[in-house]
Amino acid sequence: MDNHGQAFLLQEGFFLLGTALVFVLLFRRLGLGATLGYLLAGAILGPYALGLIGDAQGKIDFAELGITLLLFVVGLELAPRRLWRMRHEIFGLGLLQVALCGLAISAIIFVFTPFTLQAALALGLPLGLSSTAQVLPMLQSAGRLNSPFGERAFAILLFQDLSIIPLITIIAAMNRNPALPEGPPGWQLAFMTVLAIVGLVAAGRFVIRPLFRLIGNLGEREMFVFAALFTVIASAALMETLGLSTALGAFIAGVMLADSPYRHELEADVEPFRSLLLGLFFMAVGMMLDLSAIAQHPVFVVTMALALIITKAAIIFALGLAFRMKWRSALALGFLLSQGGEFGFVLFAQASQAMLVESEAASLFGAIVTLSMVTTPFLMMATRRFREAPQGPSQEREGPRADGASAIIVGYGRFGQTVAQILNAAEIAVTLIDTDIEMIDVAQRFGAKVYFGNGTRLDLLRQAGCADAQIIAFCIDGEQLDEAFMRAVQTAFPQAAIYARVYDRRSLLKLKDSPVRFMAREVLGSAVTLSRAILDGLGLSVDDIDRAEGVYRTRDKERLSLQYEARDLRVAHDRIITEPLRLARGSDPDQGTE
Repeated sequence: MDNHGQAFLLQEGFFLLGTALVFVLLFRRLGLGATLGYLLAGAILGPYALGLIGDAQGKIDFAELGITLLLFVVGLELAPRRLWRMRHEIFGLGLLQVALCGLAISAIIFVFTPFTLQAALALGLPLGLSSTAQVLPMLQSAGRLNSPFGERAFAILLFQDLSIIPLITIIAAMNRNPALPEGPPGWQLAFMTVLAIVGLVAAGRFVIRPLFRLIGNLGEREMFVFAALFTVIASAALMETLGLSTALGAFIAGVMLADSPYRHELEADVEPFRSLLLGLFFMAVGMMLDLSAIAQHPVFVVTMALALIITKAAIIFALGLAFRMKWRSALALGFLLSQGGEFGFVLFAQASQAMLVESEAASLFGAIVTLSMVTTPFLMMATRRFREAPQGPSQEREGPRADGASAIIVGYGRFGQTVAQILNAAEIAVTLIDTDIEMIDVAQRFGAKVYFGNGTRLDLLRQAGCADAQIIAFCIDGEQLDEAFMRAVQTAFPQAAIYARVYDRRSLLKLKDSPVRFMAREVLGSAVTLSRAILDGLGLSVDDIDRAEGVYRTRDKERLSLQYEARDLRVAHDRIITEPLRLARGSDPDQGTE
């Protein structure tokens, strides 16, 4: 790349990142969500407004990798067992939504516009799809992705992704362009899809998991990032080569790793790339918003977008009721999925290449999709009051919890294992995190599920569910913890009480001013227990044993307090018991004398 090209790339990066930063912060501040900010930023920078950024189609092709990464992250949250449990919603609710919404919108286009039946189907069926890239982040930010409501929404979105294959087949079957090569028949696409999925499952079990195990043993974190991106891109590339959905391939790869101990580490590694590329995707969508087409046909665009939203919302609402959802949840589902989706742009372009519609019509309906996406945040805000069930003064709202755990335990060594077992015995669900691959494998053989990951990273703690946890217990070596990190944990997760294991008083002093609620010295409790057993073996009474322990604990507490004040381990050495004490029988241990 020459200097001119490099300067141009830096200039585009400056405008893209700067404008996105301003508008996303503004719209977040207004409570409208980041998606709308990205769309508006792209529209302003695009060729139909200021014209500061070009090649919107090229950018959207690249940024679609963000959707692929999003589906991979979602797949990591859906273990195969859970996905099998959702099969009725995926192939029942999802199938009905795609078919009914697509046919209904096609009928509206055919009846109320001059388009032919083939053109109406080529435009209407893609409009039955919703925006995965918009809906899933909204569910994640609201903490509802793992709720029953979120599962219904995701089931529909997943089937929509599966339906791209038959939609491509339908458009290819109506092809009017003799110069356009015929694609493979539908049965062949379906067969290749099944074959690709089986291949991805086998690769995940026999290639990807051993690869991550090897990297975990080496302790090379940056290689985890490389391997995570390789997994996503390789699965997407396989599907792309076969002419299938890249997002579906990444989703299958994620599902295959959902039960692995590397899940949280993978989520944390992929998340920054997903967020950045999704932001770029929505900016590219905004840049493709043909303002001139809207200006020439404003009534048609607005009316068609309104018809799209009302039709999809009504059909999905009725389907939700048919699948025994409460009317408020069914209504929320209808509004949430009422927009057009990003795959509409791809299918419109294919319909244009097949000479089913003019390129101007494809651009016009692209504007309709974009406008419908813009309305979703406003629609969800405007209907919040009557979508949400009224809460009585004594009712508590059920908050989302990652994996259903209210306690996160970092470190599953000898110390963490005891803490985890006691919490489980008290019917408190826990999420376990550790970096020791061998220990994770051993724990799995004994039935314990331990996730691989560095628990001293805030992003990984967030992925593990600390935002909704009541307890965060650090059962790792205290040398890995410091005051600044603990304060960062408290700031990031203010609702959680923090507990920590420290090895000795040196580690304890290191966390002196940290917001840790309680610190346990590992060597203290076990040493006291052994001392009591020795005294019992020597024949001392329980009262004498308690008295001796009381004297030690009192002096140790005084010494620790003085060391805290001086921040020096060398002070208060006179409180160390270095020779036998003559303690009067029956005296108060707190008033013990030398």
